[in-house]
Amino acid sequence: MKNAYLLMLLAVITACSNPKTAEDFDAYLEQAYQETLALYRLPSTYLGESRYNDTLPNYLSKDFSAKEIALNEKYKAGLAQFPDEILSEDQRLSKQLMLWEIDIALDEKEYLKDLMPLDQMWSFHLSFGQLASGQGAQPFVTPQDYRNWLVRVEGYLAWMQSAEDNMREGMEKDWVLPTTLIQKVIPQLAQMVTDTPEEHLFYAPIKNIPESFGEADKENFTTAYTTMIQDQVIPAYRRLHDFMAGEYLAAGRKSSGFDALTGGADYYQHAIKRYTTTNMTPEEIHQLGLSEVARIRTEMEAIKAEVGFEGDLMAFFDHVRSAKELMPFDAPEQVIENFNAIHQRVIPKVNELFSLQPKTPFEVRRTEAFREASASAEYNSGSLDGTRPGIFYVPIRDVATYNVHQDEDLFLHEAIPGHHFQISLQQENTALLSFRKNLWYSAYGEGWALYTESLGKELGLYEDPYQYFGMLAAEMHRAIRLVVDTGMHAKGWSREQAIQYSLENESESEVKITSEIERYMANPGQALSYKIGQLKIRELRSKAETALGENFDIREFHRVVLESGCIPLALLEEKVNRWIDSLI
Repeated sequence: MKNAYLLMLLAVITACSNPKTAEDFDAYLEQAYQETLALYRLPSTYLGESRYNDTLPNYLSKDFSAKEIALNEKYKAGLAQFPDEILSEDQRLSKQLMLWEIDIALDEKEYLKDLMPLDQMWSFHLSFGQLASGQGAQPFVTPQDYRNWLVRVEGYLAWMQSAEDNMREGMEKDWVLPTTLIQKVIPQLAQMVTDTPEEHLFYAPIKNIPESFGEADKENFTTAYTTMIQDQVIPAYRRLHDFMAGEYLAAGRKSSGFDALTGGADYYQHAIKRYTTTNMTPEEIHQLGLSEVARIRTEMEAIKAEVGFEGDLMAFFDHVRSAKELMPFDAPEQVIENFNAIHQRVIPKVNELFSLQPKTPFEVRRTEAFREASASAEYNSGSLDGTRPGIFYVPIRDVATYNVHQDEDLFLHEAIPGHHFQISLQQENTALLSFRKNLWYSAYGEGWALYTESLGKELGLYEDPYQYFGMLAAEMHRAIRLVVDTGMHAKGWSREQAIQYSLENESESEVKITSEIERYMANPGQALSYKIGQLKIRELRSKAETALGENFDIREFHRVVLESGCIPLALLEEKVNRWIDSLI
């Protein structure tokens, strides 16, 4: 803290003696952005840039953590050189965003979360596996690409060792994963311990080596990758697997929530702020969730009556879960085809609701086999230059039991006009400073995607009452999250208690509900962001409709919400209020 104070003081003195301009501000933030990319390196790969593809920092090392802190303190101090009076409205917004990013990153360093670096859904070993498959952001097109990966894997091996070291420290400080989550990670690691290198996921780039490569390159890379996998990768995975299946599993905790950990309640309040961009308390969120669950149940009852189902809502949930007519597929390709058909149906209506639309191409793909068992449907953004499309990944664990009643809703959320629209528009916006093109605030991004689910009827969907029920079921799912996430992490709820509450209030299968509850156990607070963000956007739309009356233009409202990219909810509210005031 003393170091931060001295840096701030130095910045103020420098600012007084060397006045800055608005042009200097943009350059300063670009410098901060470039230095951040140079530190983290992997984000550049996801952006479609190649300059750092050959290296990977050890994100868990103390040296890297010290560099993170120093970088954030330096740029926080430097922002004092730029008083708001010299900045435009958009530059002031950029300054607020940069300060938010810095403060939340520094606050994160106060907690012990890095002592639990692996989990079944969110951790680095899963995203790195996507890169290794050759089907992700890491390119395998040129000989240099293949050389780059050999070096990058060395950084990942260092991360794996640090992950084990951190978990051992976590065992000493009683910061360990719940036993049920450890049990989900073990088979993920076991899948990477193959008998031969040729069977390994990391060998996939060799199986797909370009025909244009010379024979010498093909032979050299095949040898290098085989040796790397056999002598380094498989042994590293075996060590980590054996540690987690042995000592770490034995040390796993029986509790489900972070409130059982020393300092865990404080971390949870930090996580709420990070993910919802609000200062709401767990109790406020819990009560909001109970209220929303009650409201949505009433709407579900109406759909049950519409389809003529006799029985209570729990029986209707069972009916929806098991109805054979809602499980019509016998091949995974049919699931993908159905989503593509939904896409074609919404295209004619999109222009009526959106003046801003992205140019980035879009695809639907099945989730890769190595992570499908624990994965949820998700969207992966395209590259900044548009050469890599945005991808909607769909897990199809058992096509015979794949239920379609939420497919229309899911497409709106993950694809169009949900994540694909919002993220692609942000990346394509040439008016945004570089660092803003890739900002992500879950309350805004997931809140927007959940809000778009309610646009189905306006987009020509939800004509089938079961599909509309699917939308209600998805909204209920997010409302339940407010109850069970706070229940587990702030009110002492068990995993089983959270599962039971979900089963009593939604139509998802017990298998999926269990996976979801374990997801919240692994990453506290993230699940809150969807409903908190959706309710705020709904509130702002209702306010604009009331204030503007006949002058309300839904295309303009969506433009105002989307044009600045991801921002915290309070800043979005200020922006929409200014827009409303300008039209009254």
